[in-house]
Formats: sequence, structure tokens, C-alpha cells
Amino acid sequence: MPQPRPSRPRVYLAGPDIFFRDCERIYKDLKAHCERLGLEGIEPSDGGLGADFTGTDDERARLIYEGNIALIRQCDGAIANLMDFRGLEPDSGSVFEVGFAVALGKPVVVYGVPAGSYASRVGTAMACTQDADGVTRERDSGVMVEGLGQRLNLMLACSTAIEPTADAALARLAKLLSVDRET
Repeated sequence: MPQPRPSRPRVYLAGPDIFFRDCERIYKDLKAHCERLGLEGIEPSDGGLGADFTGTDDERARLIYEGNIALIRQCDGAIANLMDFRGLEPDSGSVFEVGFAVALGKPVVVYGVPAGSYASRVGTAMACTQDADGVTRERDSGVMVEGLGQRLNLMLACSTAIEPTADAALARLAKLLSVDRET
């Protein structure tokens, strides 16, 4: 039997924020902004692990994964911090969560994405050249650098809305969810 829908839309708060020393403050601020918009912010879970958990790292990882998958399923939409993380790309776990939410048909709004195209950021970080067909390639490896002028890989850029800040992302998602809830 389906569970009753909560009175406020639930928003999964994806991103690498969980790794930051001040993650508690970050989530507190995000949840407070959600509250002001009539949303309920849901931060990633540790899978219900207590301080007394004695399982293996593999067991811990599995419980965290399953806990967050369950949370995404229970939410109405998601925002994701897709800042560059340990390189020129967003955190891979956050990207997975975005893809999973999109696959479930949930609206996703992202933020933290640097200005300009992905190709221009790569060209600034490493030597690139254009081949005879005008395709940008890494000079040393010859690997193509995705063009098309998108700020992120096209699979992310085309499946999400991009906003400059978390507050703007939440505001946009609130509008998307209110339209969705009225139908």
C-alpha cells in the first residue's frame, strides 16, 4: 500500500558537502532555506549506522548506499552541489544521485557549476589543440574534450536545471514542485 504523501515536498540534498568539516552547518542552512520555501530538506544518510556499528567497510558502504537510495526514492525532487571536486568534474557519488533521481522522473536542479563551458575549463587546465575537423583534443593524449558549449557533460546539462547558488536552486525546485503538485 502506498504511503501518504507528506504535506511538504521533500528535497534530497546531494553533493560533496558531507565531506566538508562544516557539513553540519551546510545542511542546517540548506534545511532552513527549504523550510522558508515550504520544503523539507533531506540530507544524505549514514544508512542508520550507530556509533556501535562493528561491520566491515563493505557492509558500511552497502548500508550507506541503500539508505541514500531509499531517501532519494522518498523525495519529490533533488538539488545537487556539482562544484568541481578533486579535479574538473563534480563528485561522482553526487552525479550518480542526480542520475538516479532523474531516472525516477524527479526534477533536479544543480548549483556550484563554474561559469563558462566545460571545454573552456579543460583548455585552461591542460594543453589542448584543435584537430583538422575542429574538434578540441587534449594535446598529450589526443582524447576529445566534449564541446557543445555546455557547462557540464551534456548528460548532466540536458537532464537538470543549473542555478548559480543553493538558494537559487531551491527556489527553482520549489516552483517546479508546486507546479507538479497542482496537476
